[in-house]
Amino acid sequence: MSEELIPETPEQETEENEAAEAIKQRKNGLYPAVSDELAENMKSGWADTELHDLQPIPQAEHTANRRAALSARFPGERLVIPAGNLRTRSNDTEYAFRASTEYAYLTGDQTQDGVLVLEPTGGTGHEATLYLLPRSNRENGEFWLDGQGELWVGRRNSLTEAEQLLGIPAKDVRELPAALAEATGPVRNVRGHDASIEAALTDKVTAERDEELRVYLSEARLVKDAFEIAELQKACDATARGFEDVVKSLDKAEATSERFIEGTFFLRARIEGNDIGYGSICAAGPHATTLHWVRNDGAVRAGELLLLDAGVETNDLYTADVTRTLPINGTFSPLQRKIYDAVYEAQEAGIAAVKPGAAYRDFHDAAQRVLAEKLVEWGLLGDLSVEKVLELGLQRRWTLHGTGHMLGMDVHDCAAARTETYVDGTLEPGVCLTVEPGLYFQADDLTVPEEYRGIGVRIEDDILVTEDGNRNLSDSLPRRADEVEAWMARLKG
Repeated sequence: MSEELIPETPEQETEENEAAEAIKQRKNGLYPAVSDELAENMKSGWADTELHDLQPIPQAEHTANRRAALSARFPGERLVIPAGNLRTRSNDTEYAFRASTEYAYLTGDQTQDGVLVLEPTGGTGHEATLYLLPRSNRENGEFWLDGQGELWVGRRNSLTEAEQLLGIPAKDVRELPAALAEATGPVRNVRGHDASIEAALTDKVTAERDEELRVYLSEARLVKDAFEIAELQKACDATARGFEDVVKSLDKAEATSERFIEGTFFLRARIEGNDIGYGSICAAGPHATTLHWVRNDGAVRAGELLLLDAGVETNDLYTADVTRTLPINGTFSPLQRKIYDAVYEAQEAGIAAVKPGAAYRDFHDAAQRVLAEKLVEWGLLGDLSVEKVLELGLQRRWTLHGTGHMLGMDVHDCAAARTETYVDGTLEPGVCLTVEPGLYFQADDLTVPEEYRGIGVRIEDDILVTEDGNRNLSDSLPRRADEVEAWMARLKG
């Protein structure tokens, strides 16, 4: 980054003294006064823990390529991409931090308060700099008196360590807002993550230009690179093991509630990944007809179905998104199987439509046609033809939602992409999406026979477009009804 962006700070020593005093005064309101002797004692006697000869993170080459593509798209403009800040949960406790998708995609870093800045170097090209919090200062007491000091929340990488790991020059982020406020020339910023950065840029950016940057970064993720595909496979494999854990513990869930299922899957997500990729839907019985049932506080009863929609997020923030509808006692009833088989047939048609050169909407249309045919066959739509049902969209009373979405670092990835590049776009190798048709008969729906009411079925898999078709990343989990029953019997065995 050019020198003009980061000016010298001749009052640095004074600022450090003022910061130390502010920390001391803030803490003294809650704790006994800090004596000068204790403050002096805490400055020394600490081992040097600097790490040397670190190897770059596995995705460093890929993040460099992504930054190069971004640079080519916006020549001559300063680009600012923040990681975001901690958010308060209650009083003085915070939610677990999750870096913004755009920042993590371009850097591989997940550090709170981090900011990536691409400074133009002339007509073309940019110099990338990461602005991060350095190690806690032990001279001014930040290390142990500040609530985000390393004594409280754990060690963070030094700027030198971060440079080695990420392959990007690093500087102190606390210098950045003032420097940005003085910067000149065109600037774009990813909004909604860091208020201090937005305040520094308030008179330098426009909503329209910033939105163009956000849209570009969303569309850049439509096609996954080799690292991303491997991460998504890892997420699906861990998710499959989480589903197995749930089946093995269904007897305990019956004795408690859906929350036992939620907790069981969450344990696998934390063991093998960073977290769950979204709130797990652990919907038993009639709760399965509520699309986003995340309360997970209902009863789990033999004879009913469990709709489990859950995904493990890897440590590099790629998530699976898988749904299976399981008979809680291990065996589908005849009606449950009929509805399940209809959804399975629709999913098979949808997956078959996923291939390079196909329109994005094709898999949705294929699945919806099968479901409409079944609803007509079952006499739920009078004497209307399948074509008329589809023309009027009448099947949507029971199919409810679209048949899938893009998948990646966000469970609904690429959400800011333009319509013409997403839902009106064409599939190509490297695209990853879900195929997830469903049928949902609400408990109070008087238009269907009583025995249908309260049954909800969805089957969802994560599908990668390949050169010659597609690959089901989550196919280690069975889908056919008889295979599901055999799998459950083996696990509960």
